[in-house]
Amino acid sequence: MDVDTRLAEDWVRAIAAAVEREHERLTELDSAIGDGDHGSNLRRGFTAVLAVLAVLDSPDSPSGPSGPSGPAAPAPDGGPGALLTRTGSTLISKVGGASGPLYGKAFRAIGAALPPPGQPPADAAGLGEALAAGLRAVRDLGRAAPGDKTLVDAWTPALDAYREAVAAGAGLPEAAAAAAGGAERGALDTVPLEARKGRASYLGPRSVGHQDPGARSTALLFHALAETTAARAAEHPGEPA
Repeated sequence: MDVDTRLAEDWVRAIAAAVEREHERLTELDSAIGDGDHGSNLRRGFTAVLAVLAVLDSPDSPSGPSGPSGPAAPAPDGGPGALLTRTGSTLISKVGGASGPLYGKAFRAIGAALPPPGQPPADAAGLGEALAAGLRAVRDLGRAAPGDKTLVDAWTPALDAYREAVAAGAGLPEAAAAAAGGAERGALDTVPLEARKGRASYLGPRSVGHQDPGARSTALLFHALAETTAARAAEHPGEPA
């Protein structure tokens, strides 16, 4: 299964749907150890991303550097990398707090790591390298490491599980499912941790016993990837995974 523009768009839409379903829960988690705005911030950001996708999908979508409402969405033939890069830029510009820059940089790094149009598209292994680039971007910006009670604690085991699955011969849907499981476990494993980064770190030992909201939203991201690739596999049962 290749990572094409449609798969990238379906993934972003699945993340937006997950954020819409879970934004109150994310806000609840953030209210316990943060500013209480993680869910609302991500909801606002992905609402803006969906608006960008609507422009992209429009038959009148501009292909120049700007359109009636500002910078144009990437043209449909810009490839998955352009779409994910634009997703990241939109999140940076629309999402407040720490989550906008972190997720924005992550998606921009993922997009930049994918092959441009005219080159063979990324396969399961190629997407793994792009996801690794996303994690590096998050760690570089946030200076967080596993155990700090951040989204890194979900992204790291997700990437590890993904790579292990690919190394064992799994296709993209199976590797994405493994990553979703890894992210879920990582998010739950933040509960007993004491926060060492971000606003939650101000609470010290009082941050123990609460799930990190960024780790939870990262789990949503990887669950959305698993959902999207499984749907593609079901739609095209003869397509190599």
